Amino acid sequence: MIKILKLDHRPLRDKRITTHCALVSRAFSADEFYYSGIEDNVFEKNIISISNQWGGNFNAKYIELPETFVDDFKGIIIHLTMYGEQIVEKIDFIKKDFKNKDLLIIVGGPKVDKFYYQKANYNVSVTNQPHSEVAALAIILNFLNPDALYIDKFKNNKIKLEPTEKGKKVISLK
Repeated sequence: MIKILKLDHRPLRDKRITTHCALVSRAFSADEFYYSGIEDNVFEKNIISISNQWGGNFNAKYIELPETFVDDFKGIIIHLTMYGEQIVEKIDFIKKDFKNKDLLIIVGGPKVDKFYYQKANYNVSVTNQPHSEVAALAIILNFLNPDALYIDKFKNNKIKLEPTEKGKKVISLK
């Protein structure tokens, strides 16, 4: 099971970033998405609405005390940070650890407390240059489960896309 924790959500500043982290998590087969900071019912309803339309039962859950959540987590903890070790050098170790355990991926916020660096089993980066946490999350999820994008796992969907070379084709399944 792969769980994602997005730290320090701020609805006025971060609504697109947090939403995109949740959407990437869903698309790349993460099982659960949590966020801390300011509780945002509009964000949660948007994620539920997307799952209702596109299939699956993915949603977002607010965590009031993220340090307690991380402390109580039983499994492997990965903290995504541009200061971390390169994911390409650590992915084989992570996959071996992850085989029989749950995985929590922590995505930072404005200023990440050193608690998360110390608590993580792996502090990893996709690059040691400034970059998007959304891109980093997509890349690490793809490394962990490269087949996720090829699996039709979204059941009970009301709409789906038919891939086209040019244009858009949305099919209603109602």
